[in-house]
Amino acid sequence: MSRATDAGRVAVVGLGLVGGSLTRLLAARGADVVATDTHPGARSDARAVGLRVTDDLAALCATEPDLVVLAVPLRAVRATAAELAPLLAGSDATLSDVGSVKGPVRAAVGAAGLADRYVGAHPMAGTEHSGFAASDAALLDGAPWAVTVAAPGTAAPGEPARLARVLRLVTGPLGGTAAVVTDDRHDEAAALVSHVPHVLATQLLNAVAGAPVRDLALGLAAGSFRDGTRVALTDPARTEAMVTENAAWVAPALRKAVRDLEVVIGALETNGSLHDVFHAADEVRELRAGARARSGGPDEDLPVGGAWTAGLVDDLVARCTAGAVVVRADDDVVRVRAPR
Repeated sequence: MSRATDAGRVAVVGLGLVGGSLTRLLAARGADVVATDTHPGARSDARAVGLRVTDDLAALCATEPDLVVLAVPLRAVRATAAELAPLLAGSDATLSDVGSVKGPVRAAVGAAGLADRYVGAHPMAGTEHSGFAASDAALLDGAPWAVTVAAPGTAAPGEPARLARVLRLVTGPLGGTAAVVTDDRHDEAAALVSHVPHVLATQLLNAVAGAPVRDLALGLAAGSFRDGTRVALTDPARTEAMVTENAAWVAPALRKAVRDLEVVIGALETNGSLHDVFHAADEVRELRAGARARSGGPDEDLPVGGAWTAGLVDDLVARCTAGAVVVRADDDVVRVRAPR
């Protein structure tokens, strides 16, 4: 089966930065993709570049998609899922999303009666810009994804087959890799590598904004300030929603950051040593430096045996939680790349 047709028909709900980029990439790869957005301007712009777009959710679902991807703001997921529920009744469409928080999304789709068809997804790619005009097929081309499943013992019987459908999309026409994990593990990890950095970048921007030497500082700012504040240029409402929805994991991570900063302050005020502070992450520095030169560990093919099973899902979760990623998924085999 060709890479472009592995995903079946994909329906994308939302044509912002990520939804627009997803639709553009799938169309460029020859995949069967249709999209919609609540904003007429976004729909018009998408049509202008040759994308297939419907005027509303009803028309979108009438195309009988195999996979529906929610690419709406987190604050709109619950209402969108509720509107989708009756439209998907009687179909076997799998529901996924691109949100940066997974637990609240699963709760929202569950409240709409769609939990049995949901598999979460989050592309680890983005920019500080927003809207369809900022979308670009290259944004998601080859990107790493987190793909999330329900906690062990709570999954619907059809979850393995639905997971396979989402993994075929990610590793097929999108050319990416996927870490299969539970919602909690995703949200904990995303807090550390995405949400807390957004908060810290915002605070750094706030510190300069409120300083008496603001204009001088901005005039002198170079690479470190640019890199340290890039994500703070994101729409503040979007960042606030992301952080708030993942409060259970963001708050304790920020408390640790505050404690660590207090140690730095104490050492600076007493002429104490900061050696331990600046060398605590030496092992991670080495891993990150090595990652630039290595593509990953060896691949291992896991035979599917004709049908995806709950045991296979559990195996993938265990492997990916330890750092492995899925690089291929089809009816016969799942190829897993060991961690670096």
